[in-house]
Amino acid sequence: MSSSNVVSVYEVSLRDGLQNESSFLPTQQKLQLFDSLQNAGLKRIEVTSFVNPKWIPALADAEALCAALRPNPGVRCSALIPNAQGFERARHSGVTEVALALSVSETHNKKNLNRSVSETIAEYAELVPEILGAGLRVRAYVSTVWGCPYEGLMSIAASVRLVSKLIDLGCYQVSLGDTIGVATPLQTTSALQHFGGAVGLHKIAMHMHDTRGTALANVAAGLELGVRDIDSSLGGLGGCPYAPGAAGNLCTEDLVYMLDGMGMSTGVDLSGLVAAARTAAGFVGHSLPGKLHQAGAWPP
Repeated sequence: MSSSNVVSVYEVSLRDGLQNESSFLPTQQKLQLFDSLQNAGLKRIEVTSFVNPKWIPALADAEALCAALRPNPGVRCSALIPNAQGFERARHSGVTEVALALSVSETHNKKNLNRSVSETIAEYAELVPEILGAGLRVRAYVSTVWGCPYEGLMSIAASVRLVSKLIDLGCYQVSLGDTIGVATPLQTTSALQHFGGAVGLHKIAMHMHDTRGTALANVAAGLELGVRDIDSSLGGLGGCPYAPGAAGNLCTEDLVYMLDGMGMSTGVDLSGLVAAARTAAGFVGHSLPGKLHQAGAWPP
């Protein structure tokens, strides 16, 4: 259990947020959002995915975006890679970290990565040493931990085995995904206790979706146990294109507002986030599900 009051917020709006948008956001607008995020104090920003543009057209400008980024000192830029081909594109892009993806659910994994879970682990066993040898850090996502839109409830024991394998391969952190937003705090507490016993919660992050309005409550449960790494998305942008009904990432400014009120330290300026979320809503051309950029912080 962590006694630290410092929480690291891992921002995913430029990748996980925008991948679900039907229209392509121009690179210049993505750069403006990146600058807004880093100037608000976010230090860990996932900027894109080196996935085949045929599958995720919204991220077709991955190389151009990374080439144009100008990170502030201390800001770490990361990118998702789905396979070895993605790493070849990412390795010279300027990112200092890559993220791998894996699902507990066989069905979701096949839809998302076009291969089985065991095939994915086998590929990562060869790929991770190469990534580390190139001087990049490796993070991993494990999706559908709490439930799958195709297979229903998932086995926590199976999730723990996958997370343990990823840590053993050399991933410094694994982010647990509530991909369709079905988790409740008691379930989250129970699940995290299993992960804590297996790998330690200092190696665990939470990636909670707010589809059913429980994301912040689940995060609070994780904080109580000592989790100090939380994924979130500006304005609540995004979801998973391969998980029907998964819209609604945990909103970054809503998260920071709660953390501030709990006396936790994030180093993030809330007013800057609110302004960035309003800008993002204008760029994508529709309202975003986050609460704070609509209601405003308190006290004003």
